Amino acid sequence: MRGPRKKLHHVAFGAPGAEFEATGGVDPAGWRSAGIDARRAERPRAGCGCAIRTAMSSTCGPEAGETPPADPPLTLNSPGHVARVAARGCPGARGASAAAGPHPAVHRGARPAGRFLHAGARGSSSPIARDGIIAFLRCSTDHHNLALLKSDGPGFHHGSFEVGSIDEIALGAQRMLESGRPPGWGLGRHVIGSNFFYYTRDPWGSWAEYFHDLDHIPEACAWQPRDFPEADALYRWGPPVPEDFGRNRELES
Repeated sequence: MRGPRKKLHHVAFGAPGAEFEATGGVDPAGWRSAGIDARRAERPRAGCGCAIRTAMSSTCGPEAGETPPADPPLTLNSPGHVARVAARGCPGARGASAAAGPHPAVHRGARPAGRFLHAGARGSSSPIARDGIIAFLRCSTDHHNLALLKSDGPGFHHGSFEVGSIDEIALGAQRMLESGRPPGWGLGRHVIGSNFFYYTRDPWGSWAEYFHDLDHIPEACAWQPRDFPEADALYRWGPPVPEDFGRNRELES
């Protein structure tokens, strides 16, 4: 959606079949009871479901969706474990780097993240060094679907796209560089969520992340959210973090 300046428009959460029907539409009164200044808003896209406009000047809500098909199992060889025999493992020179399925975006906001828990999200983990930097929330078996990052105002940091292997991350990064995009950040591995990552810059001052191998939390799992030290907030290994990685450019526009 084109506009005069960079601005987060809405956040959507997919819900297949009966799960979507069970939402019954989101009642703004329920959001207000949790301390969120919300009112019913026009649907972001025709027929997608219900949207609620919040005090952060963006919308969020459930929409109909389908669970994407599963990828075939990876065949990786490791010490003492051979899964690929008499077959080359290197991908083609121009292997696919398309996303297997999009994941919700990171949304900066000054409001406490915990107030969103009433909407069906659950806490996964949050590094609390220096008065609570970020909180990771999930509404599926993925480690996180949404993260709320402390900031002086609302803004959009990055959207994440799951791909099928580390090769696909690297090939996607290579393709972006070959198309003229400036270097991003990665390849690396996060501590929180454990996923491999590469972030590429978009023309508007945000980022797009390719990721692979995210932690999986079953519905019945007695998962205990935990706090992480600030040193683990971004990554375990990888190249140095770009100086402007945490910059909220929407406050400058």
